[in-house]
Amino acid sequence: MKKIVLLFFLFINFLSAPAQERQPVQTKNAQLIFPMQEKHVHGSSIVSLPNGDLLVAWFYGSGERTADDVKIMGARLRKGSSEWSPPFELADTYGLPDCNPVLFLNAKGKLFLVWIAVQANRWEHAVLRFKTSVDYDGDKAPTWNWQDDILIKPDERFAKETEAKLKQLPEQGSGWSAYAPPYDEMIIEASKDLAKRSTGWMTRIHPLILKNGKIILPLYSDGFNMSLMAISDDDGATWKPSLPVVGRGPIQPALAQRKNGDIIALMRDSGDEPNRVQTSTSKDSGASWSAAIKTDIPNTASVEVCVLKDGRWLFVGNDIEGGRYRLSLYVSNDEGKTWSKKYTLENEEKGAGSFSYPSVIQTSDGLVHITYSYHKEHAGKSIKYVCIDVKSL
Repeated sequence: MKKIVLLFFLFINFLSAPAQERQPVQTKNAQLIFPMQEKHVHGSSIVSLPNGDLLVAWFYGSGERTADDVKIMGARLRKGSSEWSPPFELADTYGLPDCNPVLFLNAKGKLFLVWIAVQANRWEHAVLRFKTSVDYDGDKAPTWNWQDDILIKPDERFAKETEAKLKQLPEQGSGWSAYAPPYDEMIIEASKDLAKRSTGWMTRIHPLILKNGKIILPLYSDGFNMSLMAISDDDGATWKPSLPVVGRGPIQPALAQRKNGDIIALMRDSGDEPNRVQTSTSKDSGASWSAAIKTDIPNTASVEVCVLKDGRWLFVGNDIEGGRYRLSLYVSNDEGKTWSKKYTLENEEKGAGSFSYPSVIQTSDGLVHITYSYHKEHAGKSIKYVCIDVKSL
């Protein structure tokens, strides 16, 4: 009888133990960009400037799409400095919420800030906006020399691709099987509407810039619950849409290119449970994409991927079944096919905090820089900055 009781308690302990022990990541620097405060701050993006400064953007206000006071804020970490500047304004569309900023440099060194202004307080009516600067080495905000909207017009191939790729998706489990056919038909019908497929495309993740200078800016739609890319062959002067990344909930793509030229998209899962990172592949420089399928990585929010100079890939995301209380970093030695090492950036008790929406870059000195939303229950909200020496991974 004692042996049975012992086996029972060992079994219970096994069920309650973590599936895999992972060590905390070793950081060279970890700090809040500004003190914890009560307003909502979220969706950061980080860029390294040619002079060695780091620039970070995020959105700030009393909410998200329904709060008209939301604007884009930023801060700067001077090269050699240990302290971030006080926050400064980067963009504020009068009377509309501004969300989801993305910072990047094109091949000629021009700085881009791309974000969305949310009309009618609905994601489906978001307008894609951008600013550019060639004078960004001052102490505060860059001096912007141009501002406009990015307007894309997917043609009838969008509808044909949507219908064809939805038919390629695997059968769903019993809980989804009754809902999937009418859902798919609704998406197919909406894809035939030029107005619907031309609006509501939103930013979140850094673009992939190819060796020839082509910019592939990942976008997603809450209305269609899927993604596409805005592609520029002229350093961001004009943009054209790719074919859609079709699936049931593949949104907010993070892009990485393999040595053979294939581009891999790793995406947040906004579809049926269980939520897993979704993936899609492009073999034609982002113009078209395979039907999105689930990987085995648990996922509850936005992800980011970064190809390191040594060829390894880094992945950052919330690899849990519910909540955003753990943020993890994975390392791959085979271009994202498997993830051999796993580290913890944040790990709290469920309900104690939310750590999400990472932005990741590697600078010329080999260091990795990560920013993410840092929300602690009853303590406030900030954006956290972490610096990692890849030799420790």
